[in-house]
Formats: sequence, C-alpha cells, structure tokens
Amino acid sequence: MPTKSSRGSGVDRRTFLAGSGAVLGGLVAAPFTTAFAQTLSTGSAELTVVSDGMMTLPLGLVFPDAPQDELVKLLAEYGQPTDAMRPDCNVTLVRTGDRLAIFDVGSGPNFVSGTGKLMESLEAAGVAPGDVTDLIITHAHPDHIWGLTDDFDELVFADADYHIGQTEWDFWSSPDAMAQMPEDRQSFVVGAQNRFAALDGRVSFIGGGDEVLPGIEVVDTPGHTPGHLSFMVHGAEPVLIVGDAITNATVAFAHPEWPTASDQDPELGASTRAALLDRLASERARAIGFHFPHPGAGMVERRGGAFVYAPA
Repeated sequence: MPTKSSRGSGVDRRTFLAGSGAVLGGLVAAPFTTAFAQTLSTGSAELTVVSDGMMTLPLGLVFPDAPQDELVKLLAEYGQPTDAMRPDCNVTLVRTGDRLAIFDVGSGPNFVSGTGKLMESLEAAGVAPGDVTDLIITHAHPDHIWGLTDDFDELVFADADYHIGQTEWDFWSSPDAMAQMPEDRQSFVVGAQNRFAALDGRVSFIGGGDEVLPGIEVVDTPGHTPGHLSFMVHGAEPVLIVGDAITNATVAFAHPEWPTASDQDPELGASTRAALLDRLASERARAIGFHFPHPGAGMVERRGGAFVYAPA
C-alpha cells in the first residue's frame, strides 16, 4: 500500500492536481450533451451503458508511431475528424440476480471538464450509488478509477464490494511504480495510490478465468496496463466488457498492430488487441468498449485480414 494518501498529511489535493497538469495538457474538454443509456441483454443478465462524458485528444498524442498519412486517410474514409480523436467514456452496469455491478467509475470531478459526468448519467438512468452491490475495475487509469472518491476523499459507492486484478493492484501499489512511469504520467500513480488507500481492506482480488459474479468471466487482457482485465458476460448473447484493451473502434480494428501511446506495453497491447478481436469475431460476441462511440456496444466483423466495428 502507498505510504501517502490525500486523506492524511502526505500528498494533498492541491499538490496532486498541480502534478496532473502535464498529463492533462493534451486533453481538451468536450461538451456533455446527453445522458442517453443503452440497455442490452445476454438472456441471463441486463447491461446498461451510461456516459461519463467525452475527451478530445490530439491525433499525434494517441498514435504517434503510426504512419500518419495512412492514419489520416483511414479516418477520412470513415468520415471522422483527422485532427483529433474524440473518445467517449462509457461505463457499464450489469444486473444479474440480486446483484448490480458497475464496471469502472469514470474520472470523477478532477480530471478534465468534459468528463466526470457519471453521477448525472446514473441519476438519469434511475440508479443511486447505494443500489450498486459490486464495483469491478478493469484497470487503474484516471478515467476509470478517479471517480471512486468524491471531493472529500470518501468512497462514492460506499456500500459496494470492490474487485480488482491482483496484478493491477500490485503494480500501482508498488514503491517502484513511479519510477516505471514516464514523467507525464506520474500523476497516474499518485491518483491510483490515493484511491487504493480508500479501498484498503475492502477489495477482493481476481484474475483470468475467475468468475467475479455468477456468469461473468474474468479475461486477462494485459498490455494497456500490466494487469488490465476484461469481462465476458455469458448468456445466449454474450457481451465482453472490453475496458481499454481495445481503445478505438476504427483504427484499432483496421490496424490492431499499430501501437498506441496509451498502452504501457505497446507490443503486448497490440498482441492482446489482435487476439481479442479474433475471439470476438469468432464467437460473435458483442463488445462494449470504454472509448467506443457512445453508447459503446457493437459487433466485431472480419474484413480481409483485419476487422471492422458494427454498432449494435
């Protein structure tokens, strides 16, 4: 566990937010225009996708090592802007039996102004924080876990059971984590450790092949972070909650081999991405990507030696 927490005398919120400036410098606020939610069914579970908002990222920041001419041509082919990426932030809820699980919790109030809209979206969907029985984390990046706590550093979903991958927890909790991150992402470590401090003693650890809840399989999808997890909700029409194992519904499908700057291990991330796309296409399972166009659910279809995304 970290030795400093925003709850004590260590890293205070002012220092923490100041340290985030370098990371957030490339992010531009985007307007939050809808609380539209999509509901899917696997036959045994009901999934609802709500929005935490949207970011705007300079194109060169997302795919700095991709061939830029081909990248621009691909985006233009799909009618997308060629100057920036505008990823939505989709949060998934799964109701199965008497359990209501939420997968990731968005950015909270202190990331960028275009994000942190989860509470508004949940209210529009008729869900109160106290209704959530399980909070399941794909990975510990800011746009996925900074919403764990409020402005008073209290847990937003105070009554929930918490689940995270052991590998993910161990990496971000390590005293060596800061040294393993580039300078512009070191605030990610501070943010993760502060929020892990709030979870101390309340978290259950999970790994690939486990059943986190009845009918929900844990799938190892490392590369984006060391312990990134995805979750297959089984049923007559299965759905994979992808997290950030696939971060883009155009480029990552057409060229899963192209590295993305958001992957901590770009080579492993590309390998995981290709294998996951192949599985989804083969099994005809729907996919919900955290950063796919809202509301985020669709099918993976083969096109030649690559893939395309078909919104549900």
